[in-house]
Amino acid sequence: MITGDLKSKIDKLWEEFWVGGITNPLTVIEQITFLMYSRMLDMQETKDEQRKMLANVDFHPRFTPLQQACRFSQYSNLSADEMMETVRDEVFRHFRILSDERNDDGLLAEFMKDARLEIVKPSLLVKAVEMIKALPLDRGDTKGDLYEYLLSKLTTAGINGQFRTPRHIIRAMVEMMEPNPARGERICDPACGTGGFLATSYEYLLEKYSSLESIYTENVPNEKGELEQQHIFSGDLLSEYRNHVDTDMFHGYDFDSTMLRIAAMNLIMHGVDKPSIHYQDTLSQGFSDHYPESSRNGFHLVLANPPFTGTLDEEDVDPSLLKQVKTKKTELLFCTRILQMLKVGGRSATVVPQGVLFGSSKAHQSLRKTLVEDNQLEAVINLPSGVFKPYAGVATAILMFTKGGETENVWFYDLENDGYSLDDKRNPIDKNDLPHLVASWKQYRQSRNLPVDAFMGHKLQEQLTEQPAETNWQDKTQKAFVVPKADLKTNKYDLSINRYKEVVYEEEVYDPPKVILGRLKDLEAEIQKELGELEGML
Repeated sequence: MITGDLKSKIDKLWEEFWVGGITNPLTVIEQITFLMYSRMLDMQETKDEQRKMLANVDFHPRFTPLQQACRFSQYSNLSADEMMETVRDEVFRHFRILSDERNDDGLLAEFMKDARLEIVKPSLLVKAVEMIKALPLDRGDTKGDLYEYLLSKLTTAGINGQFRTPRHIIRAMVEMMEPNPARGERICDPACGTGGFLATSYEYLLEKYSSLESIYTENVPNEKGELEQQHIFSGDLLSEYRNHVDTDMFHGYDFDSTMLRIAAMNLIMHGVDKPSIHYQDTLSQGFSDHYPESSRNGFHLVLANPPFTGTLDEEDVDPSLLKQVKTKKTELLFCTRILQMLKVGGRSATVVPQGVLFGSSKAHQSLRKTLVEDNQLEAVINLPSGVFKPYAGVATAILMFTKGGETENVWFYDLENDGYSLDDKRNPIDKNDLPHLVASWKQYRQSRNLPVDAFMGHKLQEQLTEQPAETNWQDKTQKAFVVPKADLKTNKYDLSINRYKEVVYEEEVYDPPKVILGRLKDLEAEIQKELGELEGML
């Protein structure tokens, strides 16, 4: 987490952007990302220069002698007009040069090749640069939270309907899927947007793979000025898996360059050295052509909230997807693609619109039949309709499945509250089913003798999830219950929770009709009496 003082500075800078005429939150974050990237390039160059001076370790310079004016430490001290000219004409041209060179900084450099400075007021640029200069970008324990706070202000979707999935929803999905670097797992989001699933997975690993003695606790003021205890996780027990985590564990694809810039910066700020983030429409034939190892049997875990609506170039859709589900609906195509991307035994937690659960078209039924008959559909989690507001009010669900095998039972959970109001304001409330969801899922797996990752590098009481009482999974009146495959098959593989959940209605006791009629007569008599008194006063 970041301090209240730092949050207030970011809030102030955000207001300055709005006053300066930049009102699209996506553009604001993009412009801040450019300046962060510029400063991080300069910081890394300085470290390499010092290493060469002290240990004679050579490196490939990011700035030639003629490009020194492009360094953040140089132009950040210029006057407003000089700074504007340098950043607009030199710094962004330097970004494109780095992109062409594809050196060690190639990940972000690749996404900076079409970067443009949208700031037109020199005074705003100066304020933005001063703010970036004050950010603790040298502190790995703060950078991720800092960027996450910026993303929390994102209330605008991308060009194809991508938006920031609420962090608490992502966290619950990650905890249920339990990514594990010890098994060499590779994680992918085929429509990564801002990279929330990948960044949260890394945060989960940091917390899980931190020894108790390496966890630092400090009191930090929150928005109300009250001291709040927070923990900083070192992830020291990840050291033996560090190379895999930094270079091959996290993979993301999207075809919105703005989103990719933000996703790449998000992961780097969180601490993943070289995540694999690529510009690619994963529904297209080009995905199979350019990334054949990823498009087929490439990943152990896929976490996704793919866009439900958006433009779809039908001619460019991979024919192998249309062979499985003949449709234009992106949600069905993404589910099919995810099945292709998973290794046999690989797992996925994917957010889908509830229409996928009960749609009557041939494509809908075909996909559900494939999930149940040819794979292990493990869980269907019903989400309340306002969980993705203000972006969308569509009712959604989470499908959890494993590639291969065959389904015996499907675990259903009815999530009614996620800790926030279900209107556009999304204010915090006391009711929150997410801890119970995660704990119930783990209890269910244990009851079936299925593997549950018990490794924890630490034990913090505040991180323990709510422990539910022993549950009768056959009781369909509860929040969580199981439905056998035979029942699904009978109902054309309908996966909507209302099809199977049994609602217990409380019996209402009413007075006999004569008693109610007598009350109405007494009330009528009283009204007539008062009307008579009123008439007498006239």
